Amino acid sequence: MPVNGIGGVFFRAKAPDALREWYEKHLGISLSWRAPWQQAAGQTLIVPFADDTAYFPPDRQWMINFRVSDIDGLIASLKSAGIAVQTDPAWDSPETGRFARIHDPEGNAIELWEPPAE
Repeated sequence: MPVNGIGGVFFRAKAPDALREWYEKHLGISLSWRAPWQQAAGQTLIVPFADDTAYFPPDRQWMINFRVSDIDGLIASLKSAGIAVQTDPAWDSPETGRFARIHDPEGNAIELWEPPAE
């Protein structure tokens, strides 16, 4: 197969430098051309949703989902930084793992996902 991974995710931002700093500080992700983020090996889903989905905000075209290894620790860190974190036990299952939602400073929805233990 000619495609073997995601080379980048590009999006518009009102304050790119501030957004880069926020992602680095709170999620440990570099959003820089000069220091690309190296993600851990694992599955990546690319799934189109119906235009009228309620799964993420209707005024947004996309939502990114990040795999995490300690969702409880990350949630605690985000909350201590004053970032609102949404959880719902109905989202979690032994088959799919655990989920949480946050928004970056520009209102982009971010889903956090801890896959089930293997």
